[in-house]
Amino acid sequence: MAQNIYDNSDFFAGYNQLPRQVHGLAGAPEWPAVRAMLPALAGKRVVDLGCGFGWASRWMRTEGAASVLGLDLSQNMIAHAKADTSDPAIDYRITDLETLDLPEAAFDLAYSALAFHYVADFQRLARMIHKALAAGGGLVFTIEHPIFMAAAHPHWIADEDGRKSWPVNDYSIEGERRTDWFAKGVLKYHRTLGTTLNTLIDAGFELRRVEEFAPTREQIEQLPGLAEERERPMMLLVSARKTGTR
Repeated sequence: MAQNIYDNSDFFAGYNQLPRQVHGLAGAPEWPAVRAMLPALAGKRVVDLGCGFGWASRWMRTEGAASVLGLDLSQNMIAHAKADTSDPAIDYRITDLETLDLPEAAFDLAYSALAFHYVADFQRLARMIHKALAAGGGLVFTIEHPIFMAAAHPHWIADEDGRKSWPVNDYSIEGERRTDWFAKGVLKYHRTLGTTLNTLIDAGFELRRVEEFAPTREQIEQLPGLAEERERPMMLLVSARKTGTR
């Protein structure tokens, strides 16, 4: 079972104050880039993997999705999502992505925001998603960028000129990373960029687009604190399409 850090009271109290939780999709600076990767949603059957508060699930319905299945391991997240949703075409369920088994060809789009880096067996998950998508179905997801999460102690350091730098060590050593973020010992799984993309290819996906997110000049003008995000990529955004019959 994956670590359920979101039901830790200290973690959830801090996480709940992040702009992307207070303001929803408008508070996520990468959202315009993610939205550009999404296909037309009219009539689509969508599964939202790691749905959190349900912001994306609800938005997809406003864009014409026929149905959305929102899955999350956290009782706190699902309770919050249900409280904010009155749409009968959105179904929220408490589910562990480590053991998830969706029905074959049941969805046209699988979407996930910042959840897959909590999953130990990404290969199993990718193959299961491929099976669950109809022919030509899409997968769009975001994760913490491997450069961002590789270091044992991920935080800014100052170089000889006083400029902020991000440590990248043990990059090729994949596996567990534990960091203190709102709570001690938050468990994530580091995989290199190559492993991440090749796992999708091996599962039968065709890569459509890959973005290493950096804020735009306009975003930085509105929120100067985002400027440091141009020093290193914090998020990896991927769009893929189901191919083959595996």
